[in-house]
Amino acid sequence: MGQKNRPCVPLGGECGYFLGAVWKKGYLCGVDMNREKEIYKVTLVGSAGNVALLTFKFIAGVMGHSSAMIADAVHSLSDFITDVIVLAFVHVSAKPQDKDHDYGHGKYETFASFIIGLALIAAATGIIVSGVAKVIDWAGGKELEAPGWLALAAAIISILVKEILFRYTAIRGKSLDSQALVANAWHHRSDALSSIGTAVGIGGAILLGNRWTVLDPLASVVVGLILVKVSVNLLRSSIGELTESSLSSEIEKEIEEIICSFPDVSEPHNLRTRRIGNRFAIEAHVRMDGNASLTAAHDRASAIEQRIRQRFGQQTHVTIHMEPTK
Repeated sequence: MGQKNRPCVPLGGECGYFLGAVWKKGYLCGVDMNREKEIYKVTLVGSAGNVALLTFKFIAGVMGHSSAMIADAVHSLSDFITDVIVLAFVHVSAKPQDKDHDYGHGKYETFASFIIGLALIAAATGIIVSGVAKVIDWAGGKELEAPGWLALAAAIISILVKEILFRYTAIRGKSLDSQALVANAWHHRSDALSSIGTAVGIGGAILLGNRWTVLDPLASVVVGLILVKVSVNLLRSSIGELTESSLSSEIEKEIEEIICSFPDVSEPHNLRTRRIGNRFAIEAHVRMDGNASLTAAHDRASAIEQRIRQRFGQQTHVTIHMEPTK
């Protein structure tokens, strides 16, 4: 982070919000005391929806003679696979620190987000390649097979179900401060977007005639490009955490304000921050009267650490190093 040596600014009161969550009984800054159990519950709901959808889509794709719907079913299958990944990695990330992991296992959850991002970009690439190939075939004079109404119905149902799963998973992911859940929510959204492209293509082919069957692959290419952008954002976030990027400047400023709310300390500097899964790791140097006793300096450092944990969660790793004023 570099040297930070700033004058203290009075703290403007305790904030009751953190990452969109509120303080309430059983919660601390949006982290549920039964967090792992809740993440499992949300993921299982999504898994059940994915299994039902991919089964229905495969049947509708085969009976409705729609290659686009079969591809959409494969996309739902990828969602189900990522659900399994979340369940596996969240269980590991919830383990407490041990002799081999002094800061706990939180980054396994970040690693899960990274894997989901890779799976999402792979699915997006497949959609784009498949769509472009069909457009090339159509341009070369090949007649694309027209899908049936069952395939269109499956696409519409998929859009509704996946959008509901996206909103549910995203809201719960933010309230539980789970990157893996938020990433998985976007995978639900990606399937909804894919189904929109499929619905447009199938609907166009049915309503406008066989000469417009090219709408299906064209829409798939557009949707695929949107998914690539979402994938890149997810990967950038997880890679940033895995490579020890600092917390946002807003959060670091708030940390300094908390430190400076104690009247007998000053000049917080050498602030170092990072994220470990759903937890923060914070280190800072603080100046205090050099004539104060060792006991007083220790008590003040402990009080600062506790105030920071009250704000960002009791599992926050905090280290305050006291230095004498110059």
